[in-house]
Amino acid sequence: MSAHGHVDLGHTVAGWTGTTLALLGFAGAGVSVCAAWAPGIWIGLAVVAVAGAVTWVLHLAGWGKPSGPRPEADWDWRTRDSAARTGHADCLGCRVGGTRRTLAAAPGQVAPRPAEPLPAADGGA
Repeated sequence: MSAHGHVDLGHTVAGWTGTTLALLGFAGAGVSVCAAWAPGIWIGLAVVAVAGAVTWVLHLAGWGKPSGPRPEADWDWRTRDSAARTGHADCLGCRVGGTRRTLAAAPGQVAPRPAEPLPAADGGA
């Protein structure tokens, strides 16, 4: 068991890729600030912006996850979300993704997934 208990932390390809790119961009910008190299600051900030765009595109391609907990079988970070093609209900990224996704993800048109109870993190004691 991990230190976080038995929960879905949302590790996905989109999340890991975006976080890694953002970390590299912030680190590059920080080093550039220390070195007083102005172009490096802008390059680092551009990499951070690219990280957001890459994460969004990967989410729309199915490598992210919908809001809320997923079934335990889908917890592996390499599991692709098959529902991403039609969009996720109440997902800003899917709404920004276009009209087709907005209509498909409109509340009332997509049946919400049933909530699954999660076991207590302390083992139920």
